[in-house]
Amino acid sequence: MNFLSHFYLDRHNSDPNFVMGTILPDLVKNVRKDWNFHPQKSPAAYTSPDLKSLLSGWKRHLEIDKQFHSSEFFSTHTTAIRTAIAPILENSQVRPSFVAHIALELMLDSLLLTQNLVDADNLYKTISLSNRTSLNTFLLLNKADNPNLFFSFLDEFIKSGYLHSYREAQNIMYAINRICERIWDDPLSETQKLQLTALLPEYQEELRSSFMQIFEDIEDRAANLS
Repeated sequence: MNFLSHFYLDRHNSDPNFVMGTILPDLVKNVRKDWNFHPQKSPAAYTSPDLKSLLSGWKRHLEIDKQFHSSEFFSTHTTAIRTAIAPILENSQVRPSFVAHIALELMLDSLLLTQNLVDADNLYKTISLSNRTSLNTFLLLNKADNPNLFFSFLDEFIKSGYLHSYREAQNIMYAINRICERIWDDPLSETQKLQLTALLPEYQEELRSSFMQIFEDIEDRAANLS
């Protein structure tokens, strides 16, 4: 799941360090794709209350993603999207399964925004209150070689308000292309971008009536585990 979907699932949690932790795995990968953190493997290193909250949020993120990726909802919709876009990407190095996965996650964020179920500004305000000293310690414990790079990205992430752009379905293609560019050089032609821009919003509209099912399922599972 993407930033706003994770935030939605923990929208009632008032601890900014926990909330930061729930989006931290994705933030880290946006900064450096070669940063592979596994803090859950050494929980004893996180001794302060703020560090424990960051770690709890991180673990929550991993559990939510595990539930999402193993769900029938994920399997059904990524298969449908992949089938629809495969002809467009036939001569591309970009895998249809990769685009389908990313597109579905971005569609969920977009639908949460357009249905007024989540406020991106609340996410930005909450993570702005997280303890940066503890966050820096968290990064160092995971052997991040340049924490300043992370904080520069975080400041721009908050300042830009980029997540608001997901309100417009056509912006999903821009986000997908940006993600692909981190992996492949010149991943998509202009024609492919136009074709995908025409197709993906149509699928998102079809998803509008049923997308909340996945959030309800995950929340039900969490309630049963508590």
